[in-house]
Amino acid sequence: MKTEFMVAITQLAAEKNLSKEVVLAAVESALVSAYKKNIFSPTQDIVVKISPSTGDVKAYVRKKVVEDVADPLLEITLKDARKLDKNARVDDVVSIEDTPPNSGRIAAQTARQVILQRLHEAEHDTIFKEFTFRVNDIITGTIQRITPDAIYVDVGKAEAVLPLKEQVHNERYRIGRRLKFYLLDVQKKPRGPEIILSRAHRDLLRRLFELEIPEIASGAVELKAVAREPGYRSKVAVVARQEGIDPIGCCVGLRGIRIQNIINEFNGEKIDVILWSDAQKVFIANALSPAQVSHVVLNAAEGVATVVVPDKQLSLAIGKEGQNARLAAKLTGWRIDIKSLSSVEAAKALLPAEEEAAVEDEEAEEATVAAPSAESGSVAEAAPAEQEEEQEQEEPVEEEPAAYELVLTTGTPSPSISPSGPQIRFAEDILPSRAKKKKSSKKDADARSAKGKKSKSKHTYVEEEDAS
Repeated sequence: MKTEFMVAITQLAAEKNLSKEVVLAAVESALVSAYKKNIFSPTQDIVVKISPSTGDVKAYVRKKVVEDVADPLLEITLKDARKLDKNARVDDVVSIEDTPPNSGRIAAQTARQVILQRLHEAEHDTIFKEFTFRVNDIITGTIQRITPDAIYVDVGKAEAVLPLKEQVHNERYRIGRRLKFYLLDVQKKPRGPEIILSRAHRDLLRRLFELEIPEIASGAVELKAVAREPGYRSKVAVVARQEGIDPIGCCVGLRGIRIQNIINEFNGEKIDVILWSDAQKVFIANALSPAQVSHVVLNAAEGVATVVVPDKQLSLAIGKEGQNARLAAKLTGWRIDIKSLSSVEAAKALLPAEEEAAVEDEEAEEATVAAPSAESGSVAEAAPAEQEEEQEQEEPVEEEPAAYELVLTTGTPSPSISPSGPQIRFAEDILPSRAKKKKSSKKDADARSAKGKKSKSKHTYVEEEDAS
């Protein structure tokens, strides 16, 4: 019977992946609870020991040595204690063997229940410690159940949970599929430890690179930064720590075999491997690959990087729905503002004209402000000169009256036109615009008037001769 008992203990320990000592301790604790409930008093101090080799079960009652016994269930006199142990003294604790001959059916059932409970607790503790040690690492599991809120994965010794927010939305999960997961966290729950997995975490990509690429695992190539949009595209920045090593070539592998293994694990998710650099401008330009960058301007105070690209590369630098720019910003930690080369040159061309207009406006404002602040004497001296100039401009050109005697061919003289009558003006005098244009040359007007009079007098003389 005892041999069968130990065989059952050993088999139970193997099934639950527990040590034999843990199972024996759980059985001993269960027997203590059963004995207190059915045979001994609940207040008594009971200890049960099971021999690992033979399986013998012995129960002991522990009592304190005192001079006068107040509670016989917990205390024993010095005289009685020395019968059990010759070296016993006051305040010592002695163990008295009191194994019940037959604990009974109820005690056996209680012990069975407690054993199972303790075994579960021990198993949960073992699982919690094991998976806590593997947090932030990759584990492989098989999908068991799929619910609207989560997917339950068999990870060997326990069942893990893949929450909805940690799933990749364009992945198709099916029962029985075996995948690699990122162990995000382990939490203690009343029913046992809860293991939380992730397929969308960016560190899953980092750990896969470390598994697939020996140079990263050995430290010859360092993976500096990772940016990921799960299921669509990722960017990885690497740098070599040893001379003569091509970090990008190590990650890609011969004919792309290494990077292709990672892409297949992510169901075709695109992965860009770029070269990391200490120079932030170079790093930002590399992060926007495959687009070509003309130059980068950094604003460290605001954390903004203005990137200028050729016109043909603008859409490639931004990416579909801004994906390339977002990933570059996550990878570098800078806010990236992408501009085309033509727009930057156009802005530079407009800048001088705007600066000149601004200078002219400033000069006009300065003149307006300076005029009232001038001294009264200088204003008074400048006023008459301006008034005289205005009077000269507005003064009309003097027009001499012209009285002509017209002699007809019949010989009858025409009545003379009095000076006070209508006066004939030259065309220059009739048109005010031309008069204003010529008002500065008064001598020229007098010369033209004299010439006209001479020509008219000559014409009159010729007509008179013809009449005679």
